[in-house]
Amino acid sequence: MPEINKLNSRLEKIGYTEMIHMADLIMKRGDYSNFSIAKRKSIFNSIYQFSRRIAVKYKTIIINKNYTDNGRVLRQQLSYEINRMIKENEKYFKKFDKIVMYYNNGQEILGTILDAIFSRYESFEHRVEFDHKEKRLFQVSDMLTYIDKYNYKYKNKMSFTKSKKYFFNFEEIRRVLKELNKKRS
Repeated sequence: MPEINKLNSRLEKIGYTEMIHMADLIMKRGDYSNFSIAKRKSIFNSIYQFSRRIAVKYKTIIINKNYTDNGRVLRQQLSYEINRMIKENEKYFKKFDKIVMYYNNGQEILGTILDAIFSRYESFEHRVEFDHKEKRLFQVSDMLTYIDKYNYKYKNKMSFTKSKKYFFNFEEIRRVLKELNKKRS
């Protein structure tokens, strides 16, 4: 895929070819702890521009855990929202011979719910082990959900860490959201 080659080439010029993990990138943790803000923003802009150029649609489901401490209720809400999204996009999913979900079970409950819901498709495959550098779409989904979570917190006047405030200014996040909204399903 030429777009992935372009992204990987751009990341190579920046000096970072590993997996992009949005929370760590923005909060200057892990691999990014010694990177300047300019380098971190270059990495972000690389994956962001890649996401704008590729044919991808997305929907983020946000369930605020602050409103319930009941795990069963949270699982029900999440299952309901994911099922609804799949029903709304049923025609789209049926276009494919195979549905492959790349999810490393970072949240095991979510992995279990996704497996249960998508198992109705005969051609469904859940891959837990995969080359994160090769599967850049996995990193695009991380970026998209991170941006939506950021927007949710902003709209609901929730507090931000200094790192988050420092990484994005209001105009930058609005521009990013405006572009990414074109990709919503």
